[in-house]
Amino acid sequence: MKGKATSLDIAHLAGVSQPTVSRALRGSPMVNEETRKRIQAIAAELNYKVDKNASNLRRQHSGTIALLFFEDPTPDDSQINPFFLSMLGSITRACALQGYDLLISFQQLSTNWQADYEDSNKADGLILLGYGDYLEAQQRLQKLVRQGTHFVRWGAVLPDQPGVSIGCDNRQGGADITRHLLEQGRRRIAFIGDASNHYPEFLERYRGYGQALQEAGMQIDPRLQVDAITTEQAGYDAVLHLLDQQITFDALFAASDLIAIGAMKALHERGLVVPQQVAVAGFDDIPMAGFISPGLSTVQQDTKLAGTMLVETLLRQINGEPVESRVLPARLVLRRSTGMA
Repeated sequence: MKGKATSLDIAHLAGVSQPTVSRALRGSPMVNEETRKRIQAIAAELNYKVDKNASNLRRQHSGTIALLFFEDPTPDDSQINPFFLSMLGSITRACALQGYDLLISFQQLSTNWQADYEDSNKADGLILLGYGDYLEAQQRLQKLVRQGTHFVRWGAVLPDQPGVSIGCDNRQGGADITRHLLEQGRRRIAFIGDASNHYPEFLERYRGYGQALQEAGMQIDPRLQVDAITTEQAGYDAVLHLLDQQITFDALFAASDLIAIGAMKALHERGLVVPQQVAVAGFDDIPMAGFISPGLSTVQQDTKLAGTMLVETLLRQINGEPVESRVLPARLVLRRSTGMA
């Protein structure tokens, strides 16, 4: 063969179409393994290299997805909720399987997402992890919808939300962990977390908590709910508030693991033993939950499935296919903080 090999040459030798060659060399799952290997072998024999820039120009795509972390209050300098870090690996793998590069960026809530990414052709679409106060972020999300930005976010799935979300069944998780505490004989269960429309995930977890109490024939005591954002310090301060107000409780359900870890520190400092005197449960199952002592019972969100769903949903949106929000199931992970062996 004279001259530089082309994808048409590979298609002729492989007995397939040129688009199939392009998909195979991008690693698209639309091409079966046998065909992909045959095409890759022919490409290697012809010393064919994919011209990524030319391919992207033809498709008017950058071949890149932007993953935006938004600032969260943390005790270190990362300003990133550790729960989102656990989702990063699955998002990265999902992008690689689809032949996409992943641009990871840390953004402040005040930045103009649209101008910085899709408008400048840095990325074909955005995955948003974290957004702070939902009511404040809602206007920015609505702007992205008006501008036609391709985006998907991890968060509560709400009836009037802007855009598409992939989220956990927070209400189911909240009800399940509260039922577990009730089954352990606990009757004065505190809820630590902001149960308002500003934090819809926490609100749904609180509603699940209330649902489980009502199913058990118990009344919700509003004094047992204390607002807290998702930090260790907030959990620590919330428990001190309950203790200083002499509000009795024999268990607490924290709306996040970080809150629960701070709560456990406050209980320890006040001489209360977990779980003998106060059982403690969290939500998220961050890696730290299994390493603290006692190990923290919690509600696990499937970060592997979540990362895959975020990427697949965004790519369908980019390709003009119909998309919809999805709610993923949660499951309990029980450890010694609630009396489990």
